[in-house]
Amino acid sequence: MTSVKPLPQYLVTRYHGWKATTFAENHAWYRRLATEGQRPRAMVISCCDSRVHVTSIFGADQGEFFIHRNIANLVPPYEPDGNQHGTSAAIEFAVTSLQVAHLIVLGHSLCGGVKGCYDMCSGNAPELEEKSSFVGRWMDLLRPGFERLSEGSDEDRQTQLEYEAVRTSLDNLMTFPFVREAVEADRLSLHGCHNDIAEGGLKMLNPRTEDFEPV
Repeated sequence: MTSVKPLPQYLVTRYHGWKATTFAENHAWYRRLATEGQRPRAMVISCCDSRVHVTSIFGADQGEFFIHRNIANLVPPYEPDGNQHGTSAAIEFAVTSLQVAHLIVLGHSLCGGVKGCYDMCSGNAPELEEKSSFVGRWMDLLRPGFERLSEGSDEDRQTQLEYEAVRTSLDNLMTFPFVREAVEADRLSLHGCHNDIAEGGLKMLNPRTEDFEPV
């Protein structure tokens, strides 16, 4: 594997620091997680964006969250077509095997994937229209959300589209039979959130008003 190289030294140094402090001080807890297996209370579907630190936002410890990240925190509709589906597989495992009680879709401000979709649907990103663009074809999931945007500035509409990404994912989650069954049996609850990176804000989708409101 000639294309593989050793880890950068700064990561090795950080690892040894973690092993000597956080791990050493909580060794019994890590051993318990290893021997008893994971029992997360919630699954979080968030964006790949490095600025979105899910465990820090909610103050979660190891073993508390089952986390799946992808571009723009999107969930595709249920399509058991024989192809590989990383997001769908993660959802299936969380709901049917781990039996999480909560499934949270977490969007965020200044999302690059959402901006790409906005530009693509506005005719300003022809490269994303190419069939060979993985990002473009993934962001096709959000095209219906773009069509629902109200008038306003580009900045406001992009924020609206970030909210639409969360709504789209929540709607698509209910197309999965095992998700719908768990929700209807009151074994699973779905939640939509949006994180403002610059301000540290968190909004939650209110199911009654269908608006995002500060928590």
